[in-house]
Amino acid sequence: ILTFLCIFLWFFSSAVFCGQLNTRIVGGQVAPDGSWPWQVSLQRSGSHFCGGSLINSQWVLTAAHCFRTTPAGLTVNLGLQSLQGSNPNAESRTVTQIIKHPNYNSGTNDNDICLLQLSSPVNFTSYISPVCLAASDSTFYSGVNSWVTGWGNTGEGVSLPSPQNLMEVEVPVVGNRQCNCNYGVGTITDNMICAGLSAGGKDSCQGDSGGPMVSKENGRWIQAGIVSFGTGCARPNLPGVYARVSQYQTWINTPLQPPPLKQPPPLKLPPLLQTRPLKQPLPL
Repeated sequence: ILTFLCIFLWFFSSAVFCGQLNTRIVGGQVAPDGSWPWQVSLQRSGSHFCGGSLINSQWVLTAAHCFRTTPAGLTVNLGLQSLQGSNPNAESRTVTQIIKHPNYNSGTNDNDICLLQLSSPVNFTSYISPVCLAASDSTFYSGVNSWVTGWGNTGEGVSLPSPQNLMEVEVPVVGNRQCNCNYGVGTITDNMICAGLSAGGKDSCQGDSGGPMVSKENGRWIQAGIVSFGTGCARPNLPGVYARVSQYQTWINTPLQPPPLKQPPPLKLPPLLQTRPLKQPLPL
């Protein structure tokens, strides 16, 4: 019973606390401390290379293209505000399992999604907590505002300046039909979602890969996309392209299920004791 209760609480806590923020975003480029508590930095030997999002106490969602090879010295860093200097709310974990989508296609960027299992669970705080994931029947209409966060370049070939604070940008969703026109018919599949301005100027860029694209719904933040690819950064009529999270609910949830409860081995009872028949009373 205790084991079942622990498993129930593990799922319940992630569902209840997902998508909640310590502070409210009102604009700007540098994200206020604790604004996006699910944002993680994936680092190899201490250097940032991709983003990701915490989806429960022991799993992170990111892009498959971040793991074309397995990086040495891989760590997941949570609760970070900047890549340099002091981060008193930060925690770090190693990774015990990397699960890339089996149908990821590096040529077309289709199914660009990956799960990372942390070496040990993290405790949720105001600076570390999970994001909610878009349900399989979610619809994100063209023009809906979304936010993208990360420590990537601030322009094509322009590195994030010191102290490399977490950045945020607000961009509207672009419908897949329009996005296909922008990139060439057939490039954008149903497993993708696009966001950006027709005039350009706002976008994710190199180093943001694997990070979350989120929208606010009914007071909670829902992850709609994972930073995947694009032509350049913030170019006119070339929005950023993201893996569409709602397409992968079943795939995401399968490894997240806790292992089935082990049934105790059957009790081995000793052989029944042979009882002697009751003596009949002597006749009176």
